[in-house]
Amino acid sequence: MTRLRQFMISLVAALLLAASGATAGSSVAYSSERITARLITAENGVGPEASAISAALEITLAEGWKTYWRAPGAVGYPAEIDWSGSSNLAGTEFQWPAPTRFEAFDIENYGYETAVTFPIRALLEEPGKSVILQADVNLLVCADLCVPELFTLSLVLPPGTGIDRDAGAKIAAAVQALPVQDAGFTVTAATLDRDAARLEIALQSDAPMTALSVIPDLGLDAAFGPPEIALGTGATSARVGFDVLSLPETLPPFAVIARDGPRAAELTPALGTALPTASAPSGLAWFFLLAFIGGIILNVMPCVLPVLTIKFASVVKAYDQTAVRTRAGFLATALGVLAFMWALALALIAIRAGGGAVGWGIQFQSPVFLAVMAGIVTLFAANLFGVFEITLPQSWNTRMAGAGGSGLGGDFATGALAAVLATPCSAPFLGTAVTFALAGSAGQTLAIFTALGLGLALPYLAVAVWPRLVRGLPKPGAWMDWVKRVMGVLLLATAAWLIWVLSGVAGRNVALMSLALFVAAILVVALMRAGTLRWGMVVACLAAGIALPTLLAAPDTRPAAPRADGPVAWTAFAPQEIAGRVSAGEVVFVDVTADWCLSCKANKALVLDRMPVVDALASDGVTAMMGDWTRPDDTILGYLKMNGRAGIPFSIVYGPGAPDGIALPELLTPGLVMDALAQARG
Repeated sequence: MTRLRQFMISLVAALLLAASGATAGSSVAYSSERITARLITAENGVGPEASAISAALEITLAEGWKTYWRAPGAVGYPAEIDWSGSSNLAGTEFQWPAPTRFEAFDIENYGYETAVTFPIRALLEEPGKSVILQADVNLLVCADLCVPELFTLSLVLPPGTGIDRDAGAKIAAAVQALPVQDAGFTVTAATLDRDAARLEIALQSDAPMTALSVIPDLGLDAAFGPPEIALGTGATSARVGFDVLSLPETLPPFAVIARDGPRAAELTPALGTALPTASAPSGLAWFFLLAFIGGIILNVMPCVLPVLTIKFASVVKAYDQTAVRTRAGFLATALGVLAFMWALALALIAIRAGGGAVGWGIQFQSPVFLAVMAGIVTLFAANLFGVFEITLPQSWNTRMAGAGGSGLGGDFATGALAAVLATPCSAPFLGTAVTFALAGSAGQTLAIFTALGLGLALPYLAVAVWPRLVRGLPKPGAWMDWVKRVMGVLLLATAAWLIWVLSGVAGRNVALMSLALFVAAILVVALMRAGTLRWGMVVACLAAGIALPTLLAAPDTRPAAPRADGPVAWTAFAPQEIAGRVSAGEVVFVDVTADWCLSCKANKALVLDRMPVVDALASDGVTAMMGDWTRPDDTILGYLKMNGRAGIPFSIVYGPGAPDGIALPELLTPGLVMDALAQARG
């Protein structure tokens, strides 16, 4: 190139630089209420033999505003830059710093807040010649709303030498913060199950992890739920699970960002390697036996309290019946228990097939279910108090009884209702079996729920086999009226409990209005009745009370912190903080509970809210963390799955002496809790 041409290019570059107001090494900043952006270079000029220059896009975000990584998550898009207006530019290498996790509109996303500097290596077409960098930027920023920032940054570097020390230091710091190839992390296994909509990763670290963050990258069209992290012994290994919300049809190369404090690695493992699983009996027969035993134990769990009246009424009613009728009635009741279990299994299979999350007791998170149950139990209580008589249509009785007996429809309904009210909580052996059922095939799910139903129905089956068992009761007499009143009071208490649970799920005002409608319906029917209550009238009177929670349910959001309703100062459930607290020498006691879990309430009243456990949980170095599963919560459900549980109550203790956690039985005792806390302290 002639000296004249070099001179002309330098002159044009200088004129452009003066016209734009930019100086070598830095562009004029773009500024809005949300961001400030600048294009910077480490060089003040293009050296004689330089074939590339070091640049960066520097972004400063206003408080509360965030922008996105290259794989943004469920919403948003990454920064888009058009360099076509540049001169003497062969291409650019745009580099992404390690992102952080944040939520936008209650959806999991990955990106940056406060500030971010993107290092850029600009490759020149003609080494040593002046270059014009023009970046047309489309940057999405979000807070309570999302706003695209569209702006152009220009920077001119004439031939010459010299370094911009401030810009060079910023670029060097940004490069230093980029994720490296390993940083002491290794992915030992990774699997993506499209059918189960699940991504799982096993990590190994050469140093204990205190604040592990794992972010997967399967392209722009992939979205995941929050990570579920379970640290291994010594906090040098971890299993991380993600619920998959969406995936592209064709998967791009898989990448993982693993970050722990200042360490950040970008790993590119192969998908499909099976994760190691804990050794346990895997035969269906074994889990069938566990489910059967769990169903038997469920009969004596605190959850059974609302069902005692129904079971007792079944026995009392059978006193004057023949052995044949008693046997038929209790078989019908057992069939009602099994029918509910089959219906529940089919519903869970359908939800799982549709991509939904399932767990034991999730029906009690539904406002519609709670309203229906509260209405039915209120009717049963009113019936016991003699407000009206509930009778099935004669045609139903005839069909269900067959040729020679009275109707069995009430017995069947009694069994179904007993099963419904007895299943909001877990029991020993039950959690393992149900977890297997919910992760297995449809046939395995039905088999396990059948075993559970058989165990729960065992008392009814026992009376069906030995009808003489009912002869041990006193003969019917005036005492029966008192029994009916007591049972009515207990059923009203059950209805009040269901309304209270409904208030936690749908809101207090909705629950109170539903209760008022149920009471009004019973009063109206009692005044209008003519001998017996017509079923059509029952449906009409209860429809408003049942529909109300559906129409007016409060938004499905959770409080930022658990309710302070006891002597223990519980902190909000934050599983991502457990590893850091344990590494700092703390003990963390996690209790997953719900308003609808009576076993959870029993644990709280009898153990967790009493001495010496209260003092132990309040002592220095102990954090009591509560997970409230009254409403649906994917984070809690995923945490239960990571710990091999599908239901609650669930309590586990972490500490320096137990970094993997000590899982406690469903029913707690002070001794169990105190021993686990002592062991976790190490």
